[in-house]
Amino acid sequence: MPFYDVIVVGGGHAGCEAAAAAANLGSKTLLITMDMTKYGQMSCNPAMGGIAKGQIVREIDALGGYSGIIADKTTIQFRMLNKSKGPAMWSPRSQNDRFRFTELWRDTLESIDNLDLWQDAVTKLIIENKTVTGVITKVGIEFRSKTVVLTNGTFLNGLMHIGSSKIKGGRIGEAASYNISEQLFDLGFKAGRLKTGTPVRIDGRTIDFSSLVEQKGDVGYYKFSYLPGTESKLEQKSCWITNTNIDVHDELKTGFEESPMFDGTIQSTGPRYCPSIESKLVTFSEKDSHQLFLEPEGEKTIEYYLNGFSSSLPWDVQYSGLRKIKGLENVKIFRPGYAIEYDYFEPTQLNHTLETKIIKNLFFAGQINGTTGYEEAGAQGLMAGINAHLNCQKPGEQFILKRNEAYIGVLIDDLVTKGVDEPYRMFTSRAEFRILLRQDNADLRLTENSYKLGLASVERLNLLIEKIRLIDDIIDFTRKFSVKQRFVNQLLVEKGTSELKQSVKLLDIILRPQISIFDLIEYITPFKTFLEKFPDNRRMEIIEGAEIIIKYEGYINREKLLAEKLDKFENINIENRFNYGELKSISTEARQKLEKIKPKTIGQAKRISGVSPSDINVLLIMLGR
Repeated sequence: MPFYDVIVVGGGHAGCEAAAAAANLGSKTLLITMDMTKYGQMSCNPAMGGIAKGQIVREIDALGGYSGIIADKTTIQFRMLNKSKGPAMWSPRSQNDRFRFTELWRDTLESIDNLDLWQDAVTKLIIENKTVTGVITKVGIEFRSKTVVLTNGTFLNGLMHIGSSKIKGGRIGEAASYNISEQLFDLGFKAGRLKTGTPVRIDGRTIDFSSLVEQKGDVGYYKFSYLPGTESKLEQKSCWITNTNIDVHDELKTGFEESPMFDGTIQSTGPRYCPSIESKLVTFSEKDSHQLFLEPEGEKTIEYYLNGFSSSLPWDVQYSGLRKIKGLENVKIFRPGYAIEYDYFEPTQLNHTLETKIIKNLFFAGQINGTTGYEEAGAQGLMAGINAHLNCQKPGEQFILKRNEAYIGVLIDDLVTKGVDEPYRMFTSRAEFRILLRQDNADLRLTENSYKLGLASVERLNLLIEKIRLIDDIIDFTRKFSVKQRFVNQLLVEKGTSELKQSVKLLDIILRPQISIFDLIEYITPFKTFLEKFPDNRRMEIIEGAEIIIKYEGYINREKLLAEKLDKFENINIENRFNYGELKSISTEARQKLEKIKPKTIGQAKRISGVSPSDINVLLIMLGR
């Protein structure tokens, strides 16, 4: 068999991004998955993005990954969430055709040079001198390589629950993966069990849509990818909103005695921010209803996903409860919801490159690290694929994003510094610098560095250069162009802001919170004429980018200064500088945590739970700082 630079195990979102990145950078790569018809499978909801997750998808795209492109081309609804708030909170989200999504991932992978595909299950890692040197598959084939990236998702010793029924597998209808966990335990890795779940799938022909509230997508230019030409050509579909009620709750409670959530069968921790319906009834017992979203699974299919109704209750209890929901009184289902337990490995055992500390050239990405979500998985896969390539081709080099550079940087730093005690998902609140880490500027933050690395294309770099120039041109125009009262006072009155008493610069009007730059385009002809010269397929994106910089420049600059101030701690290297077990002047908890995680910098040490400011001061004094 051929020798590879990088072997990626698992064809989910993490595995696909990892394999694509390594191969596109020039490493000879092999992607092994148990089912080649399930690349990038949307195991749970048929959607990409959302709060903070949408920012991650845009960052993956800015770096040269594929999640955003594939999401755009398979979109059946697109929305920009949180538009009523500031731009730091805006989060793109797409509803996708799950079947087209995985088909397009396969088409994409098959078109990449340096990438081979193999359908099989990996049952053993080949380890020599604490370095991974390949894998052995279920078929008995030995593949040798310089690096291995494990992206096993929920398949490691996966066990599904529907009431008292237990089914071994990593996804409904698909086998679990065995032996890898046991080998990693023997090598000294610390592991645990986590739980996730998924709702029933519903026959759309049996839904009474006239009883539901329709939720249409946004009409406009929004999409994930910064590349032109990635727009969806699929028919756009609506989502629908309904609610549970007291009768539904009472019906579901009849199954609590048989629920694996409550009878002690499931002891692993589930996602706090995406709880099962039975958990909601216990945690929020005072609530009479919970909102549910019916989401189409594709452009043509009649299958619907009931977001908010994840459950492991007996199937007949789920079914009878469903039929008491408004609009679902005569519903039929394709399959019930289920919970799934799986192995994960404590991510504090990883470096920021996602290479393990115990075994050299072995990388973990995705749910194996305790995360949940396609977007978090794809981001980790991309970074693991890049760093696996660098380990092969440029030993000593690494690609790491800081917390003030990307949500991806926040994600990975949280994992390797703080670890997880529940499935980790990204939120805007996890980022200290979210005004800097907006969804609109991911390309400005990341594309140039990715181009230097060799991943982002020259086309992306040229688009970025053009975008920066055109944004600067808009800002320069607004600073120089004067607006007379008679042209805008009517607009100002309509928007509830004071009229002009004299001419002012256009920029001064844009600074008013009540006024959008898009309002002014229709009132100021020279401005409209100036903007019409911009590329049609990018005009709105560029205008919006300029407006954000104009309106929030003060906040952006303030956050940049704070980031620079805190960044000095990231530059103080403490790797291999201390024997923490012998430091009696810091707390016992700090000694234990620092010894376990072995932070690379003072900045990372500061973020470790249990390490106090006084402990940090001791370290700085010992460094002569």
